[in-house]
Amino acid sequence: MTATLKEAVGPTYSLNGMLHAKRKTWEAIDEMVRRVKPGMRESEAVSMSVEVLTELGMDRIWHPSKIRFGENTLKTFKQPSEGDPVLAENDIFFIDLGVVWDLHEGDSGATFTVGDDPEMQACAAAAKTLFDRVEAYWRTHQVAGPELYRYADEQATAMGWKLNLEIKGHRVSDFPHAIYRAGDLGSFEDCPNVGLWILEIQLAHPTRPFGAFYEDLLA
Repeated sequence: MTATLKEAVGPTYSLNGMLHAKRKTWEAIDEMVRRVKPGMRESEAVSMSVEVLTELGMDRIWHPSKIRFGENTLKTFKQPSEGDPVLAENDIFFIDLGVVWDLHEGDSGATFTVGDDPEMQACAAAAKTLFDRVEAYWRTHQVAGPELYRYADEQATAMGWKLNLEIKGHRVSDFPHAIYRAGDLGSFEDCPNVGLWILEIQLAHPTRPFGAFYEDLLA
């Protein structure tokens, strides 16, 4: 499939629509973070996330909401959580949402901490820092997907973290993007255009059993 076909969009697509979906998804994440507290079970947080999205007027959820606590922050999207952990007083968690707003797909995620564990705080911050570096590299150098993730891996190592290269981003558009069968961003052999691709970063702590996640729209 050509790059043009892999970046195809539907009849309702607009960049403004994608940016609106991005803003609404971050609004939802911010509200969920305010409601996540130590003592909450992971399953309770997922249920709460649906309440927030409903309150904010989503069209629908296009991928299951993922909220991972503790060691489950090392899990990839397709891997089920281990058990139903309770968020500890000193802990780490991430939120990953895929939501349709006004016919456009929002897909964002970030990692947060409770308590004062400095290594957890550093890991959460590193995922965002690495995302920002890779996004800036895309914006400045206009490189293709494989080079983006080569650079991400290089930078993660230099920062002292391990990048999960099984997670390599994906398409979004007006719903549903899946009909375009575009593959992942890390395999896209052209410079990704604005408003069409999600850059995903997932890190693991080098010695402790937790990680961090950050994703957002390249726009």
